[in-house]
Amino acid sequence: MKAVVFTLGCKVNECESDSLIAELIKRGYEVSDELVPADLYIVNTCAVTAEAEKKSRQMAARIRKLNDKAKIVFTGCAVQKNPTPFQEKSDNYLITGTFNKGKILDMLDFSGVHISPPCTEFEELSFVKTLRTRTYVKVQDGCNNFCSYCIIPYLRGRIRSRNPLSVIEEIKATEPVEAVINGINLSAYNYEGKDLTALIYALKDLSCRIRLGSLEVRVITEEFLTALKGLKDFAPHFHLSLQSGSNNTLKAMNRHYTTEEYANKVDLIRKFFPDAGITTDIIVGFPAETEEDFETTLKFVDRVAFSDIHPFPFSPRNGTAAYKMKDLSGEVKKARLHKMLEKKAQRKLSFARSMKGKILSFLPEEEKDGFIEGYAENYLRLYVKDCVLDKKIVKVKVGEPFKDGALAEII
Repeated sequence: MKAVVFTLGCKVNECESDSLIAELIKRGYEVSDELVPADLYIVNTCAVTAEAEKKSRQMAARIRKLNDKAKIVFTGCAVQKNPTPFQEKSDNYLITGTFNKGKILDMLDFSGVHISPPCTEFEELSFVKTLRTRTYVKVQDGCNNFCSYCIIPYLRGRIRSRNPLSVIEEIKATEPVEAVINGINLSAYNYEGKDLTALIYALKDLSCRIRLGSLEVRVITEEFLTALKGLKDFAPHFHLSLQSGSNNTLKAMNRHYTTEEYANKVDLIRKFFPDAGITTDIIVGFPAETEEDFETTLKFVDRVAFSDIHPFPFSPRNGTAAYKMKDLSGEVKKARLHKMLEKKAQRKLSFARSMKGKILSFLPEEEKDGFIEGYAENYLRLYVKDCVLDKKIVKVKVGEPFKDGALAEII
């Protein structure tokens, strides 16, 4: 029997999919995470934007072209938000939501809609089996922030966190080269009074490279950065959520910080980790964003000197506060996205240039066009020749900017 676990959306979805992959392998399935002919398909959906939701719905047609008799399981946020578009009068469709994903494989004989009630405690899943280079480790779920544009707190439920002992046990058992610690709102991690800083201290004896998922500004403190310094092998890459470089827009988004606070936190990071990669997400065309607000954001991007940006246009999500605001035109959002993508390219090039001559740790991931590609610890994309694709970290010297990163050579 062959199964496919196909994932859309965030790294937490990747964690949950990797757990399902591990269970499928235990049950004797041959498993892929790509769309190939199979007997069983599990689609982990996303609803963070309208486009992600649309792609999730379109998966059924794509799968039927590969095997119109296959069992299809739809799970995740898009289903939790609205299961109706995923329903068909077919015994081959099982529709679940964001909760109790660990029970999916025991429900394969079922069909129709089976949405579980919200979880109030962290759901322990099987230890992951990744088909990629990095291992994503889920330590937290849910969000209490209710940013005005975001539907996720309504779909993922309230904050709940994982026992640190379980986190350590999974990392030791899976023996990853690099473990990426993830959560829906990782900064809100709190297990019985132990916050994210306490979790980092608990991981100090692990020998694999530790990377963190997306963080909020408030978690960046001297104590937190000191804890990261104490890890045996920490990847100094901080994906620090911004969304806008305008205080007016941040307030309308219900983001509880100012650009001044954000910049101060970035300065603190660079005090501890001078070569850190600082990446972020930016929403362009939010309803309350004026042209002046957008220009302020562009300037702030340069002030922070991000190493990379993930920009995307505002997407109205029914059920959020921002859904009731007057949306900007598609032309305005498209124009602002184009400008932000240009800024993204400038910042990536500037970061690559700043790393020239540096000695970094490179994790090979794939071979393409005569190069071994992968990322350094600060998330600089590197292109290396004469390198073995064996998932072992090697030291390299960074050369000239190349493509979306830089060339490098093994030392």
